[in-house]
Amino acid sequence: MGFTTSSGARPASWMTVSLTARRPESPVWTWLALSGLLGALVLAVVGVPTVDLHGPLHYAGIMDPFCGATRSVYLTMHGQWESALRYNAAAPLMLVVAAGLALRGAAGWWTGRWVLVRMPRRAAIALALVALIALQFRQQTNVALLTAPWTGG
Repeated sequence: MGFTTSSGARPASWMTVSLTARRPESPVWTWLALSGLLGALVLAVVGVPTVDLHGPLHYAGIMDPFCGATRSVYLTMHGQWESALRYNAAAPLMLVVAAGLALRGAAGWWTGRWVLVRMPRRAAIALALVALIALQFRQQTNVALLTAPWTGG
């Protein structure tokens, strides 16, 4: 990983972190993170929806990588990390990433300097695919838990 604090970038690194940007590269990520955190807060206050939003594959025992994420976010927001990780290991991580993006946005707007992280598109896609496949495999091994009715926190 290469770190850049001046205007020059290290060319041979697979990831570059720059602390010198004068504007956000993509403010959409900050707004998505804030929206996600607001949704998590609403979920923590209101609770898990009683409406069944599952597709037909769920009832056939085929889980998707995001199955259990709503329950996991709810449990994370209530401090029940162990239970949250059982339902979906990615959901607490997504909340931590969203909080980091929100803090990055706040610091960027406050100081006028933005943290930019860059990596080659192919590496990012490959990393995302490996993580998604691993999560899919993990969720499929938890069919009994994920198809069981929600009894609350």
